[in-house]
Amino acid sequence: MNINAVVFDMDGVIFDSERLVVDCWKETANKYGIKGVEEACKECLGLNRQASKEKWLLRYGADFPYDAYKQEMSDLYHKRAREGALCMKLGVVELLSFLKEGGVKVALASSTREQVVTWQLTQAGIIDYFEKIVCGDMVTNSKPHPEIFLKACEQLQVVPAETFAIEDSYNGIRAAYAANMKPIMVPDMAEPTAEMKELSEVILPSLLHVIEYMRGL
Repeated sequence: MNINAVVFDMDGVIFDSERLVVDCWKETANKYGIKGVEEACKECLGLNRQASKEKWLLRYGADFPYDAYKQEMSDLYHKRAREGALCMKLGVVELLSFLKEGGVKVALASSTREQVVTWQLTQAGIIDYFEKIVCGDMVTNSKPHPEIFLKACEQLQVVPAETFAIEDSYNGIRAAYAANMKPIMVPDMAEPTAEMKELSEVILPSLLHVIEYMRGL
């Protein structure tokens, strides 16, 4: 296996969290009569906290009480996650084990805050697979800017052009491509577009398929 390093996104790649976020936003929105939150959530796939807020304010207006609604949604999300609603995606442990056995360096580059990332990876029992973890509150620029991926590669001490990035969102793929990495798209809520096919090394239906793909390299 001729692979030096792999950098993972988290939401939608490791955890089926994006659907849970949408469900919690919809429940919160129904309480206050807010329309169109599912589309708002899709616009924010791959973005960090500040970039997401800007998208919501652009959609609903500068006086939209985003912080209050976001906190209520977040409380509901974490309650459901603690109750077992947050599931890992198919093939996560298998792929991480495969990479570890192959001596491949592994990092995480997630737009989510460090506190949440650490908690979720720890609860899932997989945090030790990651040599380095870079989160949304550790960088200045949100995806699709390449900063978070470049920082992960720098911390792993690997060349971006020799490193794979596994992503599910458009902004994530754009960021990995801009970092001169090798993006692998494993779609979650966002279906592949012509742009994604152009920017990605390959588009695969699951992480189990990523194993088979990497075995052939």
